[in-house]
Amino acid sequence: MSKNDKDIDTEFCHIPMGDGTYRDSDQKDKITRMIILGPGCAVSSKELLNFLHLLELPINIRLTCYGANLNGYSEDVMTAVEKARELDPTHIFIKFRGFPPGDPRRCRAKRGGAREGFHQIESEYKLLSEVSYALEHPKHVDLEPPKKIPVDEFMNIVDEIENNKE
Repeated sequence: MSKNDKDIDTEFCHIPMGDGTYRDSDQKDKITRMIILGPGCAVSSKELLNFLHLLELPINIRLTCYGANLNGYSEDVMTAVEKARELDPTHIFIKFRGFPPGDPRRCRAKRGGAREGFHQIESEYKLLSEVSYALEHPKHVDLEPPKKIPVDEFMNIVDEIENNKE
């Protein structure tokens, strides 16, 4: 049997059992996070992958064009995410992903073409240099809008300015 004759799901994807569960029955207890390397990041995708492997955490790591996808138990994935962010905190971004790598609903090997959401990541990526700049150069921002002054006080200020001109 050639590779093309095989059911590709059995090689690359988690197989749905028909009742909403997967053969990998503990998949529901796992989370998936995307690590996105922004423009100007001091770390390459390959360096990120090597770093994550050296952590020796029991997680599934999939290298992607924008960084990596991590899947595993929450505490392990979040440990990996925190340690990865330490490599370049202003250029490494984390995003929630609702489906594990290889899920047949999103698996490119099964569906073909770009994964839904890829174009969203692509458009978000264009903004990351500005986000990185803002993280590197924080500015004070008031969340409270300035309060309006009473009309009488404003009139006094105008009168005072006019009197100083004369």
